[in-house]
Amino acid sequence: QVQLVESGGGLVQPGGSLRLSCAASGGIFNTWGWYRQAPGKERELVAQITSGGRPKYADSVKGRFTISRDYDKKTVDLQMNSLKPEDTAVYFCNVAIGRSAYWGQGTQVTVSS
Repeated sequence: QVQLVESGGGLVQPGGSLRLSCAASGGIFNTWGWYRQAPGKERELVAQITSGGRPKYADSVKGRFTISRDYDKKTVDLQMNSLKPEDTAVYFCNVAIGRSAYWGQGTQVTVSS
């Protein structure tokens, strides 16, 4: 049974930083990523990394966010710097292999002064 456990969300002031972490168990995956969903908006890809591939980012977060994998710990982290109010959303961890994809429960990130 695949299980994803996310941590690291919270409230931060504009310009601040947060680090999200997602620990995966119960399977083998070749695609790891983070999505987000703001109120009234569709879920969107924030950052994604594949086995042996280069990370890719949404244009809105390039240069501010960094995705990283720890293969031994089976975790994927999202370092978020220079946060803006428009980054406020629920962030979801996502892992996939083939046609199978799995989602975490989501963690709230709020950027506000």
